[in-house]
Amino acid sequence: MAHTTGPEPTLKQGLAAGTTIGAGILLLVIGVLSILQGISAVASDDLLVVGYDYIYKLNTTGWGWIHIVLGIIEVIVAIGLLRGTTWGRTAALVLAALSIVENFLWIPYYPAWSILIIALDVVVIWAISTYKPATA
Repeated sequence: MAHTTGPEPTLKQGLAAGTTIGAGILLLVIGVLSILQGISAVASDDLLVVGYDYIYKLNTTGWGWIHIVLGIIEVIVAIGLLRGTTWGRTAALVLAALSIVENFLWIPYYPAWSILIIALDVVVIWAISTYKPATA
């Protein structure tokens, strides 16, 4: 007699599979936005307003280059994730975690935006780590 666990695991896998595609798209969008945000920071230092003096201070040009480089890598990894590659899944997890740290450090410049991107990165990590693709 076959052991069935009910519809819940299938439903969870279906939800995770759908959100993994969503995670790839989200990572792609986060990467593009990070590139644009970095270009804004590099192009005009007075575009960004800094309220408080934090210990982990870097000028906006430095932060801009960090955003540009991570954004480009995020776009490349998002394409790998959308193609279903194993390296894409692994790299997406690492990059989403790096993006959380990057945006935590970016909080003094744009707090609401940073918190939004951190939340999206958490969704990306959840979707990738809960989906187990069928091996045929």
